[in-house]
Amino acid sequence: MKIITPIARIFVGVLFIISGFIKLNDPIGFSYKLQEYFSVEVLNLPFLEPYALALSIFVVVFEVVLGVFLLIGYQRKFTLWSLLSMIVFFTFLTFYSAYFDKVKDCGCFGDALKLTPWESFSKDVALLGLILLIFNGKNNIKPIFKPWITNIIASLSLILSLAFGYHVLMHLPTIDFRAYKIGDNLIQNMSMPENAPKAVQEFKWTFEVNGQVQEVVTNGSYPNIDGTYVGVETKIISEGYQPSILDFSIETDSEDLTQFFLVEPRLLMIVAYNLDTAEVAGIKKLKAFSDAALDKGYTVIGLSASGKEVKKRIQSDYDLNFEFYLCDEKALKTVVRANPGVLQLNEGTVEQKVHWNDIEDLAL
Repeated sequence: MKIITPIARIFVGVLFIISGFIKLNDPIGFSYKLQEYFSVEVLNLPFLEPYALALSIFVVVFEVVLGVFLLIGYQRKFTLWSLLSMIVFFTFLTFYSAYFDKVKDCGCFGDALKLTPWESFSKDVALLGLILLIFNGKNNIKPIFKPWITNIIASLSLILSLAFGYHVLMHLPTIDFRAYKIGDNLIQNMSMPENAPKAVQEFKWTFEVNGQVQEVVTNGSYPNIDGTYVGVETKIISEGYQPSILDFSIETDSEDLTQFFLVEPRLLMIVAYNLDTAEVAGIKKLKAFSDAALDKGYTVIGLSASGKEVKKRIQSDYDLNFEFYLCDEKALKTVVRANPGVLQLNEGTVEQKVHWNDIEDLAL
């Protein structure tokens, strides 16, 4: 135990810090994942959805701090019980998601590493085992620094985590793992390569033949069988290639203009997924900014999932001289973690991306 416990302690502590830091880099993204868990279709806790962001920040800061506490041997009893409580809760959550096929990605490592529900559950079971092992050898966990140094490190871990979380909320994630990051080309990220592998599915058809149930398995074609159709079940044998961008579009009520705009060499996309809840201070900045961009020859468009009447009202109230086009709300939340946010593109390549707080920093 004197050998195994320190190894497990280092592994668990580092993993908690890495996992927590990745989510702390994008607490808004993690809050969207919590909203998905709180939805009626999953845990049926919709009253918690308004508090998702606050809970997101608390959970990820706590995760980072617990990892630091474990490594330095600070408040051993509190740290171990907190780690155990957290991993038991997340093990239940990932099992629930996997068994009932509720959430496709747990968000354990944000957008940096996607895990299937069963992979997430397996990871949590392994962590639970390691934490129980550490519990069994808790007498081998000693502070590695003098008490005053340990107190300083523990306090700094909390202060710096909160400060970093506040910074990315007021600006954008420091590290962008999504398919809309600076340098990415949206046209390429939306396209399907030639000879890309396709999904392989199994179809189990059920028929009633002469009063008896008969099942036939095919790869999708309708069976040539003389009987009464009862039903069909599908099963994915292997996933095919999926572009990193699936649901992004620039549309009117009657036309898809995605490709038309993405080939523009000087395009500014102002993204506000919900104009009713957009930051008023941010909307107020758009008038002078968009006017300056138009004067310099940019094509300026807005993207929102809001309805026609809301778009017209915002355009009128703030005297905006660009059109808002339609895009899926979930896609826009992925494009930029701000409401509103701005992207500057050159023939589909993202060259600049800013939070509304930093609009003045976007060089035209």
